[in-house]
Amino acid sequence: MTIQSGQALPNATLYEYVHEESAGCAIGPNAFQVSDLVRGKKIVIFGLPGAFTPTCSAKHVPGFVSHHDEFTAKGVDEIWCVSVNDAFVMDAWRREMGVNGTVRLFGDGSAEFSKAVGLTLDLTGRGLGLRSNRYAMFVDNGIVQWVQVEEPGQFAVSSAEAVLSRLG
Repeated sequence: MTIQSGQALPNATLYEYVHEESAGCAIGPNAFQVSDLVRGKKIVIFGLPGAFTPTCSAKHVPGFVSHHDEFTAKGVDEIWCVSVNDAFVMDAWRREMGVNGTVRLFGDGSAEFSKAVGLTLDLTGRGLGLRSNRYAMFVDNGIVQWVQVEEPGQFAVSSAEAVLSRLG
């Protein structure tokens, strides 16, 4: 079942490649608990089928990168991209996309988070296996305020522009 407005974001483990060692974080892939990351923050989360895929690379991530300052002006603390890829792939994509700290790219390699929020997409028939749906959600202190899921093959309700307009 897809997560709904008013529900707490379920805890899951997401992986992010860390480039500088700090307290509790080693260089390389680090595991983070969603419940720890969302505490006291307003976060836009967008999910997509895969790193380096056409729409994801040409439109989805670039939109959030280019509109980062507008999200910040609307009180958003962080923007997350979640994909069913590993942290190494997400880090290579981060470099390729020139994200430069505007969006956190999280690997959900086993689809743990995507399954927990009910937003998986079975693309086995296309050779891609289990993936994430394309979606966007707004979370405030761990509570989902709204979620918008794209219809198959569409890119409208989860774009940066659509999310910004929804934030008011």
